Amino acid sequence: MSYLYETHLHTREASSCALASGAEYIRSYLDRGFTGIIVTDHFYNGNSPLSGNLPWKDWVALFCRGYEHTRQAGERQGLDVFFGWEETFDGDDYLVYGLDKTWLLEHPEVRFWNRREQFEQAGSFGGCVVQAHPFRDRYYIQEIHLSTGCVDAVEAANAGNDRNFDALAMRYAQKLGLPVTAGSDIHNTSQAAQGALFGVYLDKKMESIQDYVQAIKTKAITRLHIPPGRCDYQGNEDRDIAIPVDIRDAQDNSTGLSLKQFYGRG
Repeated sequence: MSYLYETHLHTREASSCALASGAEYIRSYLDRGFTGIIVTDHFYNGNSPLSGNLPWKDWVALFCRGYEHTRQAGERQGLDVFFGWEETFDGDDYLVYGLDKTWLLEHPEVRFWNRREQFEQAGSFGGCVVQAHPFRDRYYIQEIHLSTGCVDAVEAANAGNDRNFDALAMRYAQKLGLPVTAGSDIHNTSQAAQGALFGVYLDKKMESIQDYVQAIKTKAITRLHIPPGRCDYQGNEDRDIAIPVDIRDAQDNSTGLSLKQFYGRG
């Protein structure tokens, strides 16, 4: 038996760009056979509506409301709900799993981590880091940053992406030998109503977010819940592989390679 999970979901309580509360999503996920969802609201340096001038304990309390409200609704309706977040650096985003509200209250320094510190510290406390939609190209993203040594996995399929961005992400993950995930990056109920929901299948039911961390680290994700051919490349490969990128290693240093150079074609 397989169990289907959403890995990337935003609520209006703690993400400025979200239009729906977490509770509004529950029925759509149940109707489409999902076992559970992971709430990943935008964190301190991302698109958060919360003031950075708040005392840390107050900031954390407000940040966790989206997850807590969603979990309560899930308990009432029969959908498992888990906690994570999405942090942002220079337009590049990372999904962090395995750390909870208590941990956040005890570690205010998380606000100031760089990519390397995020990866090493999250891992040392039993968490993991997944680079979200690494090849997304938007007006607000000045340059694509690929964190080759600071992630446990790559989100290869994101429902908010163009499909070619996902195709590049899949090839990138395969080049690095990293596990791949999929998520809806959902912000509104219309996306849920249309059934544009991505996710991952696991052979074992999750009892806690630590089960997802272990699934990533042991490459135990069975398969991705995505449309057929989603990560097949379609388009002008020479043009897209030449996208300028900033590839960073585990020390958070820029190497300034292009994708063509990264794939050994430049």
